[in-house]
Amino acid sequence: MASTITEKILAAAAGEALVRPGQIIEAPVDLALANDITAPLAIAEFEKAGFERVFDPARIALVPDHFTPNKDVKSAEQARKVRAFARRHGIVNYFEVGRMGIEHALLPELGLVAPGDVVVGADSHTCTYGALALFSTGVGSTDFAAAMAWGHVWLRVPESIKFVYHGLPGRYVTGKDLILDTIGRIGVDGALYMAMEFTGEAIEALSMDGRFTMCNMAIEAGGKCGVIAHDEKTAAYLATRPQGSRARTAGEVFASDPDAHYAQVVEIAAAEVRPTVAKPHLPANTAAADELAGVQIDQVVIGSCTNGRLEDLHQAAEILRGRTVHPNVRLIILPGTQQVCLDAAADGTMRTLIEAGAAFSTPTCGPCLGGHMGILAAGERCVSTTNRNFVGRMGDVTSEVYLASPYVAAATAVAGHIATPEALGRQFAGGGCRCGCGGAGGCR
Repeated sequence: MASTITEKILAAAAGEALVRPGQIIEAPVDLALANDITAPLAIAEFEKAGFERVFDPARIALVPDHFTPNKDVKSAEQARKVRAFARRHGIVNYFEVGRMGIEHALLPELGLVAPGDVVVGADSHTCTYGALALFSTGVGSTDFAAAMAWGHVWLRVPESIKFVYHGLPGRYVTGKDLILDTIGRIGVDGALYMAMEFTGEAIEALSMDGRFTMCNMAIEAGGKCGVIAHDEKTAAYLATRPQGSRARTAGEVFASDPDAHYAQVVEIAAAEVRPTVAKPHLPANTAAADELAGVQIDQVVIGSCTNGRLEDLHQAAEILRGRTVHPNVRLIILPGTQQVCLDAAADGTMRTLIEAGAAFSTPTCGPCLGGHMGILAAGERCVSTTNRNFVGRMGDVTSEVYLASPYVAAATAVAGHIATPEALGRQFAGGGCRCGCGGAGGCR
């Protein structure tokens, strides 16, 4: 019988010839991960249950990224618990400040996930890794504790919903715009407990950074996971991962059968998608960015596990090069990893952003979850490249968050109100871009 890519991955993991949606399986995990918020809870459960050792110190990743560098005494104590556990159990992939990055940017960068893997993480945006043709999903801290001990998890096989993006998107339309537009169409529960499979010419044309962005926000539509099939871009990305990483010896690569069954097929004309913004207070509350022109903004954040990769900073720099951040706006850059920082410094991107008036941060989740380094005061508005804009998400309950791409965020930082690159009147003739795509978002 025909199967989707997600069904094939889970069947192989469970040692079954075939699995079907709704079936409960027990699957070994290739990687289990947690951060400085979720790991302490899991560690407490792990020790309460009397477990004495983890199943494999090389297949657990602990990344203190949410409140680090520590913002206060409580966060310092949380980080210390994770650090002590990692040392006690010899966790290979523990990432201290200075080596740390935002987990969902760092782990693929290091080659710790590979096509065909089953990955679980005590963080809802673990769905990011599906861009590498694998199954990844968020779990609670209790399930993560069990995964650390046994190396297996119980899963209900999800139904799959297929998104077909016909044609190519226009200038300044990125993976962030495609996923925001998609969530706006189907709603925050439109893919509830489903595998969101992204296909079509627009996906094939997307860079890996853009694909990570799309899969990252599958959870914002209620998805169990996001997934994109392996292709030449996937292979090229994996080939550049660190020597000796798991990605260098990737397992079997799966693809959906042409006659696989889907709960729903959603077809979208990519050329009709415009630069998109999610208004307060839901990711599904979307509108074209140019329809919001004039909405005054106090702060702009570019970064996070959604848009903190090098391409994202390149897109911001294209807009900000030779320009200055509006005097009434605070622009904060949150790179995803230390390597992103190094690359941005090496190619001049960091200098461009700082000279424009941006505050360039160390890698951290920071203000995304209302943690630190960019909290909003009462009544303030922020345009952010993060993934959620719920009430009080980034600060005071009366503050507002608008979600957007790095292009729109950077244009807004210059204008002082929500704006698109076109609205700034900047003419691209290929000069602001490193790959000759003319600013169309095809860098890398």
